[in-house]
Amino acid sequence: MASLRVYVSEWENERRKISADYAAILRNLVGLTDDELFRADEAADPPDDGYARLIQQLDASSAVGRSMVEALTGQTELLRTLDRQCGAARLVDQMHSHLGKLQECLSFTVLPESRRPLARALAEAASLAAWQALDVGAADRAWRHYELAKSAAREAEDSLYLAHAMGEQAYVLADAGRPELGARLATEAQRRVADTAPPRLAAWLAAAEAELWALSGRSDECRRSLDRADKKLSLTTGVRDPELPGIFLDETHLARWRGHSLALLGDQRAVKELSTALMSMDRTFVRAAAGLRCDLAQAHLTWGEPDAAQEHLREARSLTNLTGSVRYRQRVERIRKTMAAATTRP
Repeated sequence: MASLRVYVSEWENERRKISADYAAILRNLVGLTDDELFRADEAADPPDDGYARLIQQLDASSAVGRSMVEALTGQTELLRTLDRQCGAARLVDQMHSHLGKLQECLSFTVLPESRRPLARALAEAASLAAWQALDVGAADRAWRHYELAKSAAREAEDSLYLAHAMGEQAYVLADAGRPELGARLATEAQRRVADTAPPRLAAWLAAAEAELWALSGRSDECRRSLDRADKKLSLTTGVRDPELPGIFLDETHLARWRGHSLALLGDQRAVKELSTALMSMDRTFVRAAAGLRCDLAQAHLTWGEPDAAQEHLREARSLTNLTGSVRYRQRVERIRKTMAAATTRP
């Protein structure tokens, strides 16, 4: 008993760590989880302090008003800008912290009218985090972030954010080798917002569906989706809509998307579409430019133009190194191997 009193004193004064055996006993005695038990700053708190902390968190979250939501959304926008210019690999910790802050605020916000704006901000940030996770090759994390984004969009009662998250999540399925299932998910996303989607979102979803059908080898479905994307985009101006800042789509971006899909189908018009997009593309879209160079390298290689293919692949590798994109690095390597095999054939 004396030794136990010594142990308790040492635990309280942080001179000894609680062993696994004693932790199992203490959990049953004091009703704490491992996380609560092993947090040194809370180990000696009296039992009713949990309510005090809860009230503090509730009070803090009740102070999250419109200006705070705008600040959090602004941080998402900053992370999005850094992502497209510098790549996702450098932003993992910042994105994790940002998501944690949003989730923490939402967890302790009580009334629905206060929760909805936070949930919408979380849906936007989680979709961005998911796309970044996909870019660095963390497929499981990407899937979970998209599930978080969809859940937040449902709580926000925002069908547009839900559809966007579904459309992006389809790419996780495509990268996992299930592009047809991804195309069907994109189709379902369009069905959900058929009467409410602004033209740019409708065009974006149709273009995503087209690419996924192309990856599935479904030429007719791909071309029909591209036609729908063209028609919807013709109703827009500029490159973004205020209600969906995560979508960048104008004729240049759609030409890149169209060229990629046509290249997957083996259509020779792909080179013209991709070259047009390359000339007019905003140079701050560094990762997108890497993908465009990959498309051009693949297209020129397919049509027996190895010198042009080599030039574009070299540029693609350089841009990929700048962004650290695992996804595009793997693609560059696949094209390189295809090119090497083609040059060694007798």
